[in-house]
Amino acid sequence: MNDNVLTKDCGVLADAMQSVRRSLKMADRLADGYIPPMGGERYLTDRDLARRLHVSRRTLQQYRHEGILPYFLFGGKTLYRESDIQKVLERNYRKAY
Repeated sequence: MNDNVLTKDCGVLADAMQSVRRSLKMADRLADGYIPPMGGERYLTDRDLARRLHVSRRTLQQYRHEGILPYFLFGGKTLYRESDIQKVLERNYRKAY
């Protein structure tokens, strides 16, 4: 029976941890330079936005019909610009009393 115990001083574990640290730094650099497609804007589908706002897709349809949410209709697909949604949320923000 092999009774090897890995500790933080173990060479194999230290090498693995160093590799993880390098990978995390590389991922951070990639995330910092990320620009969403289409002119730096991110677009959400009905499904994505409904999930984020915790409402039904039918509710989004009602918001569109009432002129609450700006949207694009492109080839039968409804898209929402993320920055537009942020503006709507900020306009409708109510401070606590």
